[in-house]
Amino acid sequence: MKRQPRSGKSRRRNGHHDPQAPTGNPGPVPVLSPGRKRAFRLIALIGIPLVLLGGLEMVLRLTGYGYHTNFFNTIRIGHQEFLVDNESFSLRFFPPQLMRWPNPIFMPAPKPANTCRIFILGESAAQGDPEPAYGAGRYLEVLLRERYPGEHFEVVNTGITAINSNVILPIARECARQQGDLWIIYMGNNEMVGPFGAATVFGAQAPPWWLIRLSLVEQKTRVGQLLMSLTREFRGKSADASWGGMRMFVGNQLAPDDPRRATVYRNFQRNLHDILQVGLNSGAKIILNTVAVNLKDCPPFASLENTNLAPDERAEFDAQLARARQQQTEGNFIAAAAHYQSAAKLDGTFAEVQYRWGECLLRQDHLAAAREHFQLGCDDDALPFRADSRINDLIQRAGREFSGSNLDLFNAVGALETNVDEHILGQETFYEHVHFNFDGSYRLARAWAGQVQRFLPPSVINQATGGWASQETCERRLGLTDWNRSLVLQETVIPRMQQPPLSTQFNNDERLQALNNRLVELHRQMAATNAEANARAIYHDALGEAPDDYLLHENYAEFLQYIGDTQQSASEWQQACGLSPCNPFAFCQAGRMLARLGQFADAQVALSKAISLHPRYFEAWLELGDLYFAQGKYQPALDQYERAGPLQPNNPGVYFQMGRTLSLLQRPDQSIESFRRAIQLQPGYWEAHYYLGGELALQGGISGAAGEFETVIQLQPGYAPAHLNLGVAFMKQNQPDAAAREFQETLHLDPGNQTAVQYLSQAQSLDRHSP
Repeated sequence: MKRQPRSGKSRRRNGHHDPQAPTGNPGPVPVLSPGRKRAFRLIALIGIPLVLLGGLEMVLRLTGYGYHTNFFNTIRIGHQEFLVDNESFSLRFFPPQLMRWPNPIFMPAPKPANTCRIFILGESAAQGDPEPAYGAGRYLEVLLRERYPGEHFEVVNTGITAINSNVILPIARECARQQGDLWIIYMGNNEMVGPFGAATVFGAQAPPWWLIRLSLVEQKTRVGQLLMSLTREFRGKSADASWGGMRMFVGNQLAPDDPRRATVYRNFQRNLHDILQVGLNSGAKIILNTVAVNLKDCPPFASLENTNLAPDERAEFDAQLARARQQQTEGNFIAAAAHYQSAAKLDGTFAEVQYRWGECLLRQDHLAAAREHFQLGCDDDALPFRADSRINDLIQRAGREFSGSNLDLFNAVGALETNVDEHILGQETFYEHVHFNFDGSYRLARAWAGQVQRFLPPSVINQATGGWASQETCERRLGLTDWNRSLVLQETVIPRMQQPPLSTQFNNDERLQALNNRLVELHRQMAATNAEANARAIYHDALGEAPDDYLLHENYAEFLQYIGDTQQSASEWQQACGLSPCNPFAFCQAGRMLARLGQFADAQVALSKAISLHPRYFEAWLELGDLYFAQGKYQPALDQYERAGPLQPNNPGVYFQMGRTLSLLQRPDQSIESFRRAIQLQPGYWEAHYYLGGELALQGGISGAAGEFETVIQLQPGYAPAHLNLGVAFMKQNQPDAAAREFQETLHLDPGNQTAVQYLSQAQSLDRHSP
């Protein structure tokens, strides 16, 4: 077939005229209208960038850049699909070094038959911090299981530390697709300090809700994730950051009338509305809670002065406050309250005044007035870590707006207050400001159980056996022994109370003493005859009731580790790994125990699995480094420590380990630098001072070494090797008398130390022959 010529092209071939070519003028050339020109320009202006961005997005995805933003991941084990938590979910809200995670989640993707699936949505208080294994959600699960043994209750806790409603809304949208029967919403403490809050340290402060959501949509794309990463790098934020808990926020104090607070309240109202809407649209029943906080025993974390006061008014305020404090200290509560009232007339939003005024009123048994002023102290707190009255008002307003047969507005504050004598919540319920102690967790769970029961079908309710389980029964089912109680206190609660801003509260000494007294009592009970055997029996019974509860195996493993049964502890950790196969914490702990048993190959497998599940798991990298170090594989050990370092750049422990390893690799300059970095981060790190002294001595820096050993003795007077090495340093400095004193102290602390005996003899000999 002859090819037809393309329009507009000449039909001449080799210089000859084509007889079929048209003759005459071709006619006028079409001219685009101004409207079409604008349309083409607009298409070029928008279309070309979109094509380029689409191409970049494709390249980034093909090269594996970025992360998935969904909350749940789906995995397949055998022929069954399960939902697990996505360890990268929080990267849209936190810088990489500060990202947070939920408790490990592992549940069948299609909900099993005869199962009531309950989602708990909230922040750290809902999660069960400081030990989620004994949080209110866990007590609730036992309460329901004990009373309704014929029904399977699946309580899925989606709570995460430091999040707020801006993060909970995307979680809720995913929960809406997972066949939840009931949602328990307990949130509001972190609105000001969490992501996009007015006092946050995680990024932009108090942007409007539409800008927050636009930013989150952008970060669903790999291009958006790249831009956010470049923005953080350009601003230099979070490069050297590591998680520091509440003390990270100390510099972000917020005045009571700061306009950013109003923006946060509007955002919370919008988010809560959308969370409730998506939950109800999913067919779930909802229990919406007001949020309880420690009003009575938690003073404001910070108070800001009214800067508009005239100088004479400020002087009068200071004088009234000083008199009030003095009168209160002396027990004159009526006079003190009068002075606080006078101070409040001058500066009524100074949070400390309101709180102390409430204390004085409480001592006079004016309970309603006391509660009012405690609440004002909370509302005006310049470090707003607690849900204030405005947050709870918005919760109640939303509850009334959505009121119906599928939503229950539950006054958790009022329910908890009915169980305390003064009807004002304090340390009988909380460890510190918002996190429930064991008693508080049970009481909240018991209140929730009553609300859950209202939504159960008659076929389930008719199967009830007896009343609700007691707190003692629940704690036996959860494996809560005195060992576990003491671990929570000594590893989390007490260290937290020793850090700002909790440590700077004026009643901190009193509260710390109460915690330490409780710890002493627990240790006394643990030392009693048959205490260990009784604790083992509790776990034996609990595991008999719930053999597939991975948290129960973890709790048992921690107890066994505490009492020194490493072999059985490793076995329990391994069982927890089998029951929760995407749980990096369980694999890390299993690896740690296996390493202690000398089972290095199995330990390496477990630790590597923990890292594959959670590549930013600092503790797992550190443990893997320690594993190689214990085997004398110093270069691989250093490689793991160097991977751990950037994940927690302010952690002194990793620099200490790097210093030891570099010393053994004969790299003294780098070793000294690492020890000094550890000391810079933690000046009281006596082990780092000791090893630095040893390295300096090896390099001939005797004077510097002596100074480090002296520091160790100041920090740890009973550490015999420090006295021994200081004595050796004095010998090299030709100070036999000083050296002899250190060798004598070494022998006082360690009478069998033959090295000290020999050096003491030499020092005394030199001292006798010295002029």
